[in-house]
Amino acid sequence: MAKKVIVTEKPSVAMEFAKALKINTNRKDGYIESDEWIITWCYGHLVTMSYPEVYDEKLKMWRLDTLPFLPQEWKYEILPGVQGKQFNIIKTLLQREDVDTIYNAGDSGREGEYIQRLVFMMANPNPNAKLKRVWIDSQTEEEILRGINEAKDITEYNSLSDAAYLRAKEDYLIGINFSRLISLMYARNLAKIMNEDRAVISIGRVMTCVLGLIVNREREIRNFKKVNFYKIQGTFAKEADILGDFKSVEGSCVFESPRLYNETGFKKKEDAEKFIEYLKKSDKAVVESITKKKTKENPPLLFNLAEAQNECTRKFKISPDQTLQTIQSLYEKKLVTYPRTDARVLSTAIAKVITKNLNGIAKLNISDDINEMIKKMSTEKYSTKLEKTKYVDDSKITDHYAIIPTGEGKENLSKLTELERNVYELIVKRFLAIFYPAAEYNRLSITIKVGEERFFANGKVCTNIGYLEIYKNDKNIKIVDEEKSKDADESTNENIEVLSKLKKNDVLEIKVYNIKEGETTPPKRYNSGAMILAMENAGKLIEDEELREQIKGSGIGTSATRGEIIKKLERIDYIATNSKTQILTPTKRGEAIYDIVVNTIPDILNPELTASWEKGLAMVEQKEISADEFMNKLESYVRNKVLKFKKSRNEYLYGY
Repeated sequence: MAKKVIVTEKPSVAMEFAKALKINTNRKDGYIESDEWIITWCYGHLVTMSYPEVYDEKLKMWRLDTLPFLPQEWKYEILPGVQGKQFNIIKTLLQREDVDTIYNAGDSGREGEYIQRLVFMMANPNPNAKLKRVWIDSQTEEEILRGINEAKDITEYNSLSDAAYLRAKEDYLIGINFSRLISLMYARNLAKIMNEDRAVISIGRVMTCVLGLIVNREREIRNFKKVNFYKIQGTFAKEADILGDFKSVEGSCVFESPRLYNETGFKKKEDAEKFIEYLKKSDKAVVESITKKKTKENPPLLFNLAEAQNECTRKFKISPDQTLQTIQSLYEKKLVTYPRTDARVLSTAIAKVITKNLNGIAKLNISDDINEMIKKMSTEKYSTKLEKTKYVDDSKITDHYAIIPTGEGKENLSKLTELERNVYELIVKRFLAIFYPAAEYNRLSITIKVGEERFFANGKVCTNIGYLEIYKNDKNIKIVDEEKSKDADESTNENIEVLSKLKKNDVLEIKVYNIKEGETTPPKRYNSGAMILAMENAGKLIEDEELREQIKGSGIGTSATRGEIIKKLERIDYIATNSKTQILTPTKRGEAIYDIVVNTIPDILNPELTASWEKGLAMVEQKEISADEFMNKLESYVRNKVLKFKKSRNEYLYGY
């Protein structure tokens, strides 16, 4: 009888496939076999790219005359130890003559594709066997069986494989060439700075760019000069006190005056005091205009990995890498969908069957809070039809839709660690929120005229809590109000009833004018979660969630690698991470290397350039450009940078 082989990325996943296929035979050395199926597994990477000295022994010595190093035929090798043993097991299985179908069931992403393709390339499978790709969004039994039944020919994923190989080659060429080049020129200087006998400088396409963001931010803070300013607040009265902030608008005697710090404040306290004396010449305040506005705050989009990492860093003070590990564990426990996703929306197909997830969550009895939320959804008949909402958009999904609870995995729920449960509930609440109505507010803006000067009073009240009810018992979560005043430091009158009774031309009592001293603040240091968002948005730390989604394109790195980049920078002592706050700061070594890069290959610090390479890989995956075209541009970039640097060095040293 012909056999079918499934190759997964690790043993635990293989066990889930075996359960789904009802294979109960004893596990053998490196695989499971039944009458019909053979299931085997990798341990992550089993194959790696060869170092330069494998191409030529002379390349073991770092020398300028051997750069640039641009291999024409790439060499790979099997990792030693456990990985090597497992590779040989897989190779034997794939070459068996009784095998007619081989399923690549690696992790459903670019890196997972790369791991498996390397194994297949080195193993030379039975040429008569069909090669298929299993692509799943969760590890539930139903999804695994669907993935096997709907597996496509492996050639359907060749462009993804091309992009995966190119990403690895890009990191290799930039890392090998630029690390050697800069180390040969500046390692002695670095060793001297660090008071060490010797030093090596490590350069990476993404890693060095991220280091640049952290160093630049630290230096902005270091060079920041505090500026004091003085604002004027008036207290007016009609039945109750009303607070208003002075603004220098057109018609004011100090409009665009050089004495102003900005339209709301003076540079010097004495100027603010003089202005108050001027204001006191008018004994009447009049309501000049009233603006009433109803606003809505919609539930946020669902989590992708970057948003989840940022939220978990902010709320639980854990690193992005810890967040990924935690959500990966929840994925393997069948509780959530695939974590390494960039999408924050659902596909149309999933939206049509989303009640299945909701019904599953209701049966899990996760917590009293969540049970209450689901009960409210059913009793108040909130709509579960998402197809025409912003939470469903096929055009914004590449490999996977957003991270959501599966509604399954009940057998694993009681085994969760405290952190796993906290992160799981965070994902569940974000998911449930999209079925709730928007939060609604009434806002009032009042313009108060004193002589020819104007004060502005604002008030806001929530008229319908909407989706925010989900977070009412969560003391640690920050509920973002997207309808904030444009001026974050404007006074807001909590008693909106007083404002709502005012009418145009009402005369107000002037009670007192006060000076509020303020000062400019330096930019904030990145924490690890904020850095993930900055990387996702090509170096821009965009606070507004909707704006992030609108401008999102190709970022720095990928959802699967960003956390590891931060971890590596810390491991090689280029940055330090505060374990309690997750704040990132550069080390002395990191700053020294940044200065070296600025004077040698400064464009590698440019987030837009780094993101453009990632965009190129995405274009290969989407078949918009060929792999050869990308590779030619990459080799040309490396060659030109290395030769230009060597030429400038020779001109400096030898005058030619």
